[in-house]
Amino acid sequence: MNLYKLFIGTLLLFSGIVSFGQNPQQLNKGVRIMFYNVENLFHPTNDSLKNDDEFTKEGMRYWTFNRYYDKLNKIGKTVMALGEWEPPAVIGLCEVENIECLNDLVKNSPLKAFGYEIVFKDCDDTRGIDVALLYRPQFFTFVSFESIKLNFPEANSSPSRDILYTKGIVGGDTLHVFVNHWPSRYGGLMATLPKRNFAAQVLRAKFDSISVASPTAKIIAMGDFNDHPTDESMLSILRAKKTVADMQSGDLLNMIWQYEFKKGTHKYEHEWGILDQFIVNANLLDSQNTIYTQLNCAQIFDAEFLLTPEKDGIGKTTNRTYVGYVYNGGYADHLPIYVDILFK
Repeated sequence: MNLYKLFIGTLLLFSGIVSFGQNPQQLNKGVRIMFYNVENLFHPTNDSLKNDDEFTKEGMRYWTFNRYYDKLNKIGKTVMALGEWEPPAVIGLCEVENIECLNDLVKNSPLKAFGYEIVFKDCDDTRGIDVALLYRPQFFTFVSFESIKLNFPEANSSPSRDILYTKGIVGGDTLHVFVNHWPSRYGGLMATLPKRNFAAQVLRAKFDSISVASPTAKIIAMGDFNDHPTDESMLSILRAKKTVADMQSGDLLNMIWQYEFKKGTHKYEHEWGILDQFIVNANLLDSQNTIYTQLNCAQIFDAEFLLTPEKDGIGKTTNRTYVGYVYNGGYADHLPIYVDILFK
C-alpha cells in the first residue's frame, strides 16, 4: 500500500466514512464490483452535436468548471468510501457525457493513484449521457468489449444508451459484465414501458447466446434499469428472481431485490425504489466454481454523506447535485450499489 492509499484510507476511517476489513480485495480473496448512476456528469464545454447546453456556464444550470471538479471529487470520495481502503476492481457508471469526463475522473480525483483504465464508446443518446466501465488491471484483465445498440422497433424512436458488454479475467476465470442504463420513465410509465421491455429482451438474448457458446460462463449485469425488480422487464423477460430458491433452470438472480421495503437506491415522490440492480446467472452463484458470489455479498451503499433530510417528506433522501434546476452541491440522485465476487 503506497503512502497516498494509506493517507486516503486513514482520512476516510477517522472521518467515520468507512470501517476497515470488509473488501475481499484486501486479502486477495475476491474483487468488489460497483455500480453508480452519478447524475449528469457533463463536461462544461459545449458539444454542438449534443443536447448539453443546460450543462454549460451559460446554460440554465450554470455548470461551471468549479462545480464540475467538485462533482468529480465527490464521485471519487464515494468510490473510496465504498471500497474501504481498496477501491473496487470494477466500476460501472451511467450518466457520463464523454471520455473527457472519465479521463478527469481517473486522473484528477481521489482515484488518480489507483490506475483505473476506461471502457467507453460514445453513443447516440440525444442528451449525450452514456454508460462506462472502469477497471483496475491488477484485478481485472481486459479481454474485449462490445457496445450493443438498442434499435427500437417503434417508428421515430429516439436513440437510447447502448448496453456496454465487457469480458475480462478475474481470479483466473472469465467474467462477462454488462453495464446498462435503460430508457427512463419520463413521458409516462406505460408509454415508455415497451422500450425497457425491448432492452430486457436484448440483454436476455445476450445472456443466452453467451451461455450457449460457453455453458460454464459467469455473467453479471448491472445498471440503472429504470424498472423495479417486480416489473415485467426484470421479472418476466430477464427472469431475474429474488432468491436462489425461486430460481428454475435458466433463471437469473436479482441480488438487490432483497432490500425491497428496507431501503432503496432512488427516492421518488417520498418512496424509495430499487432501480439500480445486479443480475447474475446461476454459474456465478455456484460456490464450487473458481469465482462465485452469494446473496449477502450485495449491498446498497447508503453512507450518511450521500443522504440528506427530506424537506417535505419523512426521513432522508439522496443528497443530489441539483434539486430541479437549483444547485444543491451534493453527490447524486441515486445511491451506489456493490457486490463482491469471491475466489475459491
